[in-house]
Amino acid sequence: MIVLSGGYLGEFILLIVLIMFGPPLLLALIGGLIIKRNPKSSKVFFILASIYLIVGLCICGALMVY
Repeated sequence: MIVLSGGYLGEFILLIVLIMFGPPLLLALIGGLIIKRNPKSSKVFFILASIYLIVGLCICGALMVY
C-alpha cells in the first residue's frame, strides 16, 4: 500500500506505461532489424508486437482508469 500512498503515483504510472509500450516496441524493433534476412520471422515479431500492444493497452489501460 506504500506504492498507492500518493507520493509514488508518478512512478507507478510510469511503470504501467513501460509495461504497456516497452515489449511491443522491442518486438517491433527486432522485427524491423531482421526483415532483410528472414521476412517470415519478422512478420511473426510484428504480429506478436501488435497482439501484445492490444492486450497491454486493454489490461493496463483498465488499471489506469480505476
